[in-house]
This record gives sequence, C-alpha cells and structure tokens, in this order.
Amino acid sequence: MFLRGGRRFVALGVLLALVLLVGFANDASRNTAKGYIDQYLENPPWRTDARRKGNPQPKYLEEPEWVPPPIQDPFPSLTAGHDPPPIPAWNVPEPDLYKKYGLDYAPPLFIGFTRTWPILLQAVVSYITAGWPAEHIYVVENTGVQWANAQGKLTLQNPFYLGHAQLKKLGVNIIQAPVLMNFAQLQNYYTHLAHERKWPYYFWSHMDVLAISYEDGMEGVTPRAGEPGYKSLYELCLSTLNATASSDERWADKFFAYDHLTLVNRRAYDEVGGWDTFIPYYMTDCDMHSRLLMEGWTQTDARAGIVTDVNTALQDLGALYRDKSIEPAFSDPNPPPPTPEELKAQKEREAAAAKKNQERGAEEQHHKRDVNEEELAYWRKLRDVSDHMFHYKHGERGRNTWQLGQHGGADEPFYYSSRGIAEAIDVLTEAGREVYRRKWGHRDCDLITGAGLKLKDQWRVKPDW
Repeated sequence: MFLRGGRRFVALGVLLALVLLVGFANDASRNTAKGYIDQYLENPPWRTDARRKGNPQPKYLEEPEWVPPPIQDPFPSLTAGHDPPPIPAWNVPEPDLYKKYGLDYAPPLFIGFTRTWPILLQAVVSYITAGWPAEHIYVVENTGVQWANAQGKLTLQNPFYLGHAQLKKLGVNIIQAPVLMNFAQLQNYYTHLAHERKWPYYFWSHMDVLAISYEDGMEGVTPRAGEPGYKSLYELCLSTLNATASSDERWADKFFAYDHLTLVNRRAYDEVGGWDTFIPYYMTDCDMHSRLLMEGWTQTDARAGIVTDVNTALQDLGALYRDKSIEPAFSDPNPPPPTPEELKAQKEREAAAAKKNQERGAEEQHHKRDVNEEELAYWRKLRDVSDHMFHYKHGERGRNTWQLGQHGGADEPFYYSSRGIAEAIDVLTEAGREVYRRKWGHRDCDLITGAGLKLKDQWRVKPDW
C-alpha cells in the first residue's frame, strides 16, 4: 500500500516538473518572439533611413549623356480636332472598288502598333493618301496598356501612347489586342482575326513605312496620275489579289517591297502551323517563310507603289495631302547628339529653304503652271524625301533607333521604362535566335539552299557549325 502511494507521489512530482519546465520554455519563447518583433518594428526591412544599419544599396547604371528632345506631333491640326484635308483627287477610291476585282468583301489592311506614335500615324496617313480606304485599315493596338490609351490616360512622350481620337478622326478601325504580344504572336493574331471575320485573304504592313502611289507612272504597271488607266496603290493591290486568287498558283504571300506590305493567303499559314512564337522577333520570318517554301507554297514579289522602310517621320504630315505651303522634310524621333558643324549646317539649310520659299511664292504669283505638272513635281519631292529617309534608316546608327525616342510617362498607367523595353526585346530576340539555331541545326536564313532542310527536320538535326 505504501509502495502504491509512493508511486502516486512520484508521478505527481514528475508531472509538476514537466508543467514548470513547459512554463519556463514558453516564457523563453515569448521573450524571444517579443524581442524579434520589437527589433523588426524598430528596424523594418523597408526602412531606408539612417536608422536601418547595413541596408544594401543598389548600384545604378549611368544615365546617358545625351537625351533626345521630346518628340513632336507630326499632325497638330488633327490633334486639335480638325478634320483631315481631302486626299489627292486621283487617289480617291471608287465606292466598293473591291467588287470590280471579283471580291465579295473588302480585304483589310492590318497595321500593328506597339510604340512610337509619329511613325505609326505617318504610315496610316500615307496609306490613306495613297488611296486605301480608311474604313478598311485596322490598326492593332499591341501595347499591353489595356484601356489606358482608349481612355486618354497616356501622353505623347509615353512610348506606348496611341492617339485613339486622331485615328477615329481619320476614319480607321482600332483593334485592341488583349495583351502585349511579340511579333510572331501578332502575326498569328492577324490570322485569328481573319478567321473570326471570315477573310480568306488579308494585307498587313509594318508600321515603320511610308507608302505612296506610282503617281509619276510605272512602265508595265500604271500610267501617270490623271491619265486614263491610272491605278493607285490600293487599286493595284486589289488587282494583284484578283489575279493571284483566280490563278492555279499555290501561293502563300505576295510581297510589295519584301514584307513591308504583304498580301497573305490564310490557308497557307494554317497549313504550316502559323508563326513560331518561340522565335519572337528576328529570324522568325526566315523560319515561317522557309516552312512555307518547304511545303510548296510560293512567295513572289508584286508592284503596287513605293513602300519605303523608314525610321523617321515627316515634320508635317499635311505634306502627304499635298499642302504646298509645307516643304517636305523629316525629323528623327531619336536623333543623335548634334555636332557644332551640324548645328551650323542646319542653320544654313533653314536660311536657304526660307529664301527658296520666298522666291517660289513670287514665281507662282507671276506664272501659272499646269496643275498636273505642279502636282507631280510635289510628288517627286515626297518620293525623294522618302528615299532620303530610307538611306538615313540604313546608315551607321542602325535600323531601330526610332524605337527609343520617347522617354516619358513615368507617372502614367502601365508605365514601362523605354530603356527596359529596348533591353528586354534585345534579350528575347537573342533567345529567339538560339531557339532557331537549335530548331534547325543551322544559324542562317538559308534553311533550304544552305542546309537542305525539310519541314520534318525540325528539332532533329545536329548543329552544322
């Protein structure tokens, strides 16, 4: 009996000891937790003032020594709400002109936009003044800023700025892409839209182009403007579509100045699986066009007008409407830093141009010239300026400097650094090149003639370098 009672006392003592031990442990834990919380509140990780000791400091990139001036609005009267001027009378399209060419729908012209508004606006205005009906042009807003542009929340210096009000004033359509897409994805989106709207054929254009019709005539293509049989850029595109679609040719594309303006057969793109979105930018055209050729689809050139690859914008787009008070000239949205010699030369050019304008005004008051010849003379100025713009783009600075001209928008919705956009695209571009190399085992564009590859060879070939 005593033993049983002793055991009870021993068990009770052990239990009491455990309770005391747990209590002391909890006190210690509470004290430790309290100390940590007090330290955290006194010195939180986000504190950047002197009280936060040992906080790592970022090392910033050097700011560029030269910052381009703010870009200018190339069509201020349109921005102010005025109607655009009438287009040249000889380029005004007949109503429902597409029906004349055996089509039961008006083929659309897609122009994708991501950044640099003046360049896009120039492309749109140039197509309209070259005869393309505004209501058949579709600007695809590929900015990723959701409804910010449509609601007027972005400003001109923001790289993603798109003037919805100005485009509507011109009469063109705006399609807002649901997300920001790369080039290959955007191409597939055009095909998706063509399916959705039951368009078996469509045109698309780069946004960094300037388009003009053959108003001075082109042997074997069209007589001069004002002469019987003249065809604008738009009508020549319809003529090409009619002739191609009614032929037995197994065709995929018709290129007007390579792919700066392209006519697409939707069925061909479907058959080869569309554009490879793992190759987002450069080399994706080599991949797509090669796959089409591998499957027996043709891609040939056609003529419809002068479609020039540019990285600059006319200083006043009124010149495309043939406003002769405007001397056609262009400006770079991302100019290099000027040298003293260039500044001096610029002043001399401006003085000479002012004198020339005065002399021309006096001459026009005393001499009446043939209207058509006068119009053609102005067209030739536009043609020559567009040619200068082409050579300027393909100079020493590189083709894509125009994409870095806008540096604003820091306090606006969906802001993204212009430097960040450029560098991110460079990284994605190089990644796409690597995908291309691994996909085909070949580094260059000549997949067929240089490597003898077929469609079934994708992702099966060892590198040939």
